[in-house]
Amino acid sequence: MKSIFKIALTAALICLISFQSTAQSKYKCMLQMANYMGEGAYIVVSLINPKGEYEKTLYVMGDDKKWYKSLKEWNKFQTAKPADISAKTGASVTGGDRSVTTIEIEDSKINKGYKLRFESAVEDQKYYVSDLEIPLTTEGLADKTEGKGYIRYVRLNKI
Repeated sequence: MKSIFKIALTAALICLISFQSTAQSKYKCMLQMANYMGEGAYIVVSLINPKGEYEKTLYVMGDDKKWYKSLKEWNKFQTAKPADISAKTGASVTGGDRSVTTIEIEDSKINKGYKLRFESAVEDQKYYVSDLEIPLTTEGLADKTEGKGYIRYVRLNKI
């Protein structure tokens, strides 16, 4: 009887540890675009690991796959490690507009050297590999972060 109890307890602990390592929090992501002339911007929100490498695509603003190649660095990652992103896509965003989306971030990535990268491109205009980056820290997630290109700023709120 003791061995059955130990097996059950061990299985329960494994399940709990597994659940904790994949627990995710949802964040409302409000993105305000800068005023610019031209087509809608394609924007990718990626999880970047502490080594500066792409780890996961969290959201894509722009659903026409033919323009994904304009997001050069992300497209290399997506081509090398294809992932189904159909559930993580929405409309592109034009100059001066605002977009509100929801992204999910694994709790285990917070305060561990990870960051969110917002990469942007507009047809026949400049490409920004790091239009905006947010460190995945308690402080970074609470701050309003200014962009360098088409994005004016991004603000995240845990929901």
